[in-house]
Amino acid sequence: MTETAPMTAPLSHARVLRIAVPIVLANASVPLLGLVDTGVIGQLGQAAPIGAVGLGAVVLSALYWVFGFLRMGTAGMTAQAIGAGDTREVAALLARALIFAAGAGIVVIALQSGIAAAAFALAPASPEVESLARTYMGIRVWSAPAAIALFGISGWLIAQERTRALMLLQIGMNGINVLLDFWFVPGLGWGVAGVASATVIAEWGGLLAGLWLCRTTLASPAMRAWGAIFDRVRLLKMVAVNRDILIRTLLLESIFLSFMFLGAGFGDVTLAANQVLLQFLQVTAFALDGFAFAAEALVGQAMGARARSTLRQSARLTGIWGAGLAILLSLGFALAGPATIDVLTTAPDVRMMARSFLPWLVAVPILGVAAWMFDGIFVGATRTSDMRNTVAASAVIYAIAALTLAPVFGNHGLWAALCISFVARGIALGLRYPALERAAEA
Repeated sequence: MTETAPMTAPLSHARVLRIAVPIVLANASVPLLGLVDTGVIGQLGQAAPIGAVGLGAVVLSALYWVFGFLRMGTAGMTAQAIGAGDTREVAALLARALIFAAGAGIVVIALQSGIAAAAFALAPASPEVESLARTYMGIRVWSAPAAIALFGISGWLIAQERTRALMLLQIGMNGINVLLDFWFVPGLGWGVAGVASATVIAEWGGLLAGLWLCRTTLASPAMRAWGAIFDRVRLLKMVAVNRDILIRTLLLESIFLSFMFLGAGFGDVTLAANQVLLQFLQVTAFALDGFAFAAEALVGQAMGARARSTLRQSARLTGIWGAGLAILLSLGFALAGPATIDVLTTAPDVRMMARSFLPWLVAVPILGVAAWMFDGIFVGATRTSDMRNTVAASAVIYAIAALTLAPVFGNHGLWAALCISFVARGIALGLRYPALERAAEA
């Protein structure tokens, strides 16, 4: 598919599904990877290794997702460049993303000791959990450049509606990770270090595959047009968009990190139970992302073409599918949740604890669908200041709810506060949507 081809296709339910379904299938392998990571460690029959992998993975995933602005910003700006017919800028955006990712990854590796020290100064976990989590982080951090670069490549491919290619990339990378998990942990007995090593190998392999998918553009003269790549006006726009998304991401990550850290304060069993249940939250996020990413591509192209009616129809069609999927996810969690928990851990105390909090995960897809879908719409339109401001408001609401409810209701109060933050973000973005439509004609 060429950079300008997507605008020639009619906007329809079928087009939405062509974009979204490969993303849903690809993303299904991501939480499955989390399930396998948790499951292979869970077979040891102890709470500490589960909590360690969960805590270490959350810290590094949070750190990497700080750079998630690279995916979102690249997707929105590339989609708008496609809508405007600016193929040179499409190539320049890929070059900028890769250059930034290389530098950022090197910085993360250089600062790994300070990152670990800061993380565990905040986390009140037991000495055993902390020691195992340090082992995990010390290995996995070496794939930082690859993990960050994949954000940019993913956003660039999504904007072009090349989601089938992205599906093959994601499934292949996670498939390798799963196979290595079983080889390194049950097979070789490497434990937590085996889970981390499998991820490092898979992420570097994923980067190589991603670069191969971009090979035509990488070989084009536009990738060597340094004047266009480092154009001052374009760079300033990229900085502004990514700055707002970065602030938004930091605020979101502060919510999830505080959730994990506060949960750790309730003991190792509760920490392990929350880690098991967060796999359900990941399933929700990655499933709904399929239609949110479709919104990014379609809304971004409509914004670039200054087509307000197309933008509105894109938001409506993707929203319908997102809401339907959210209902199915809630039903699935209600029916299959207890059995899934039993698969993820053999520890009886962790199983019992996780079941007691499962109703919150049944509610999450319906309570959070508006936030996820509006995120896709606002990313495509690059209305990043609105995203920043609405997440700031929801973070304040979360903090108030957590400080009020957790001391009284314990871990139930913590889950309630997280759900409240989803609802607040969805409402806030919904209130800003009319201004987004008006901007399409500006």
